Amino acid sequence: MDSRPLNPLLLLILTSLLHFWQCARGQSSYIIDSVDLTIIPNGTVQSGTPVTLFCRVIVSHDNSIHLTNTFKFTRDDILIHSETTKEDTVQYDLNPARAADSGNYECQVTVKDKRKSSISQLTVTGLQTPTLLLSKNNLFESEDFIATCSAPEEKGDLVFRFYQKFRTGEVQQIKQTVPTQKSSETKLALKQVGDSHLYCDYEIILVSGSRRSESSNKIQVIVKVLHIVPIMNVLPSTTVYEGDIMEVVCKVVNPPPNLEVFLTRDRMILKKASASLSHRFTALDHSGELVCKAEWGNMQKETHLNITVKELFSKPHLTVEPIDIFEGDKFKLTCSVSVYVPEKINNQTISIYKDNVKLTSGNTYFAVAQPDRNGNYTCRAQATSVTHSFIKESQTVVVKAKVPVSEPKLSVVGGVLVLGKRFQLLCHSDSGTLPISYTLHGPNRMSNVKVVSKQGEQAIFNTSAIYKSSDIDNFLCHAKNNRNKPPMTGSGQQLLRSTKIIEPVSKPLLTTQPNIGHISEGQEVTLLCSVKRGSPPVNFTWFHNESKHALHSQTSKNLKGTYSIKHVKGEHKGIYYCVSTNEANEPQRSPTVVIGVKLAGWKIGLIVVFCILLILALILVIIFKTRLRQFKRKRTGKLSVKSASTKTERLSLTQAEVNEAANVTPGMIGKSVWSEHASASESDDQNSVTSPGNPEPEYTEVQIRQADPNKAPVNKATDTVYSEVRNSKQGVPEEADGGLVEYAQLNHDTDHHIDHGEHGNHGNHSVQDDHIDETDNSAVTNTANHEE
Repeated sequence: MDSRPLNPLLLLILTSLLHFWQCARGQSSYIIDSVDLTIIPNGTVQSGTPVTLFCRVIVSHDNSIHLTNTFKFTRDDILIHSETTKEDTVQYDLNPARAADSGNYECQVTVKDKRKSSISQLTVTGLQTPTLLLSKNNLFESEDFIATCSAPEEKGDLVFRFYQKFRTGEVQQIKQTVPTQKSSETKLALKQVGDSHLYCDYEIILVSGSRRSESSNKIQVIVKVLHIVPIMNVLPSTTVYEGDIMEVVCKVVNPPPNLEVFLTRDRMILKKASASLSHRFTALDHSGELVCKAEWGNMQKETHLNITVKELFSKPHLTVEPIDIFEGDKFKLTCSVSVYVPEKINNQTISIYKDNVKLTSGNTYFAVAQPDRNGNYTCRAQATSVTHSFIKESQTVVVKAKVPVSEPKLSVVGGVLVLGKRFQLLCHSDSGTLPISYTLHGPNRMSNVKVVSKQGEQAIFNTSAIYKSSDIDNFLCHAKNNRNKPPMTGSGQQLLRSTKIIEPVSKPLLTTQPNIGHISEGQEVTLLCSVKRGSPPVNFTWFHNESKHALHSQTSKNLKGTYSIKHVKGEHKGIYYCVSTNEANEPQRSPTVVIGVKLAGWKIGLIVVFCILLILALILVIIFKTRLRQFKRKRTGKLSVKSASTKTERLSLTQAEVNEAANVTPGMIGKSVWSEHASASESDDQNSVTSPGNPEPEYTEVQIRQADPNKAPVNKATDTVYSEVRNSKQGVPEEADGGLVEYAQLNHDTDHHIDHGEHGNHGNHSVQDDHIDETDNSAVTNTANHEE
């Protein structure tokens, strides 16, 4: 590997390229040390003073690149100046500074992606005094003129106000303009006659609050009276008769230019002219007020004059009788006219019209009310005078004959009536003009009234319950809409034809067939559920107390229903009941019926045979036990004692001997009892060991039970009976002195009770038990003694 050093020229090129690459990527190091905003000459100045804002930034960097600085000046967060430069200082001039320039100034400097700012406050005190100019100062009342209030050197939005000061010293604000800049020009008009002074001021709204300027210069104005009040004359007079010709003259003396005159009546313009006018018309209408108005610019003057027009004859008046007209009734129309000045009237005629069609000439009209007679009726009176012909029409009278109420109909709301329950009755007439008064009469002198006065309303009555279908005939409904005629009547018999009457079911009765208390298994039983009354169809449902659900449900058109159980079993016994109901939906429950189920005949016979066999078996068992007990008593008549010699010998004691041994005195302990039952087959192997020359005595304890305390004294201690037995070489026991002696210890058992009435039986039983126990104990004792 070549380890020669790099060429210095190559190293310089690489370093330059690295430096250029770093510059290109802008990885130079810099930091903004500080930004300083300075206000010259001061932070608080008078209005009109020149002010300069200086913003300087100090930046530390590594001289790798040339940095540019972006300066932004804001006042109350609103941008007012922005400049980008390589210089470190920028100035912004306010020449001159005004009140609108007051606020918080901020200079923010941005160098690449870093920025820093400085804040200072400027307060400009004082406002420019405004100037007022008027287009004219010699005016007529309400004459328009132009007023201008200006403050040309001020900045921002200004609100100008104009004031009028009277001789009395009272000041009144005339107008306030919308915000504007520098000046405001507006149109004013003064109504009060006389001389006064006008002036203005303005208000500027700043972030720190509003400021108000001083008052402007005052200008004197003179307001003169405008003589444009019109003069109005009426010919021939202000009071005339209808049909007379009238002339009205309205004019203004010495009118100014562009003056207009109007003649009005009841806010209706009759005529319009310049300066003066004349209007001719025939007095036909009623009396009223005439108004003559003169208008110049926005100034108006007016004159009022009342005129009276008298009628030659009155307006006709049409009446109808009667007021309430029903179809078929006769009615009369009458037209009446009052004449006030008959000498001025010629040929007066009166006519009656229906829907503008002439019916008759005259002041009366008769007719019979029918639907085709309904309509709008009027009457017209026509007369002539010397100068004019008059036609006057009456008010309109509407004739609409009422329809008489028809016969009412009674119906049950819903169409279903359940006896015993409250229900609602509807009384309705198919025809009749509203309002209609319905009155319902029912049982027990019940009476209710309903008035139907609107379309869609119904006369529905809440009634009490009835319990018989015949009671429905007692209801009556009266309908009336004509007070001059009797009411129409609807009877309750209509209800029988239009109403479905449901009688609730009575309490059902449940019976069984066959009607017996107990039923044998396998038989058939029928449960009959019946009611005495109720509207069919009737629904019957049967229940069993052992079942959670209904057994059967049946709907019948009759008043009874049946449910059959084909093959009765033991599980069918228990309590049964039925429930009946119909469309009245008032379920009724029957009294309960108890059904018992007997076993079938063959089952009863089988049980009897089984019981007889069981009794016979018990008798045989008792007989067998009795015979077995007697056999055991005979067999166990003696007590055997096993010998401890070479051949086992047993000592048998009768019950008399045992009792005698139990009652023996202590001096008789040495009495020997010899066993006569010695068998060669029961010899022990120990006989071959024992020497016949030295026989050793052996002892046997015999346990005896406690004797009868009524016959002999009882010794509670253990008594021992010694019996000496000698065995010969042939196995025959012999008695000899110093021979083998066997001891039988007789113990008194105090734990057993003795029957004093039957001594013999008790003795046999004791000997039998003692024989078994003593035989075992004897065997154990003999073995032990032999081992010794």
